[in-house]
Amino acid sequence: MPWNQGGGPWGGGGGGQKPNPWGGRPGGGGPFGGGGKGPDFEDMIRQGQERLRDFLPGGMGAGRGLVLGFVALVALWLATGFYTVRPDQQGVVLRFGEWVRSAQPGLNYHLPWPVETVLTPSVTAVNTLNIGFRDAPDGRGRERPVPEEALLLTGDANIIDVRYTVFWRIRDAGLFLFSIASPESTVKAVAESAMREAAGQMTAQDMLTEGRAKLEERSTQLMQAMLDNYQSGVQVSRIELRAVDPPAQVVDAFRDVQRARADRERTQNEAESYRNDIVPRARGEAQRLLQEAEGYRQQVVARAQGDVAGYLALLEAYRLAPDVTRQRLYLETMEQVLRGNQKVIVDQHGAGGTGLVPLMSLNELMRRPPAQSGQSGQSGQQGATR
Repeated sequence: MPWNQGGGPWGGGGGGQKPNPWGGRPGGGGPFGGGGKGPDFEDMIRQGQERLRDFLPGGMGAGRGLVLGFVALVALWLATGFYTVRPDQQGVVLRFGEWVRSAQPGLNYHLPWPVETVLTPSVTAVNTLNIGFRDAPDGRGRERPVPEEALLLTGDANIIDVRYTVFWRIRDAGLFLFSIASPESTVKAVAESAMREAAGQMTAQDMLTEGRAKLEERSTQLMQAMLDNYQSGVQVSRIELRAVDPPAQVVDAFRDVQRARADRERTQNEAESYRNDIVPRARGEAQRLLQEAEGYRQQVVARAQGDVAGYLALLEAYRLAPDVTRQRLYLETMEQVLRGNQKVIVDQHGAGGTGLVPLMSLNELMRRPPAQSGQSGQSGQQGATR
């Protein structure tokens, strides 16, 4: 028995009475009561240890508790691997610092730290990058130019001051974080390279006038192609030109050139307007003359054909009656010859044998118009005939 004295674990004396556990006589009034000896604290500690050993015989209870505690700690450690990726984020899982996979938005799991960790960068936020200028610190002042970034060489060997803003976002978070060493610096360098290449394929006049949209589109395409070649995981939304101006040192000369070109274009437009006015009229006049000539040709041809038909008919009549036809031709010819001439008719049997018929004054006849004279002549001729 582990007990020093018989009669139970409390070490009481013999007999049937159960001793007080505090070492006093039965009914001694408790551990601090009078009527007996006071409590022994060393005995109390020793007895508590003995009770604990009795509860865990052979040490197996202690091992079970340690196992349960270890299992609980492992479960808590494993539970730390759950994580949530927001809709505007993309998860990048690292195993001992190496990128192993990407995680989509929602509830995900990875091996707890220090085996695996996760990064959740935002992939929907649009980042801006100003090239050729910097905004004022307070946001209300004038922009500060950066000439070493803004001055570009065009395809016709001119220098242009171009200031622009690049809008970009993260398309693949894993590539963005681990494929390139310095993502933002790389995006800036690629943007400058793409803009310089696009400007080198255009003239200064195009860039200053109607070629701005073409320059934005071309530089955006070149920049995206280079970033894809680098596997940077960056998506370029657009490039927005803020200013396209000649350098400040030669701005007056550029303005003079612009005014001269504007005058040239104005003169060309005026000449083109005059050409558009005169050429259609000339073409219409030429068409009218051609139509008149065609009409005259048809008229002459028709008249000639009619004359030929008349001559042939006359020839046929002459063959049938030569004398009559000859007389008729003579009379018709004389009628045509004398029709428009002024005439004086002399009758040998009239006016008392003088041979003159006073029809009208010769001076009055000369003063009349030719048509009237012709009509008078015909009337006189008809009167004479009568």
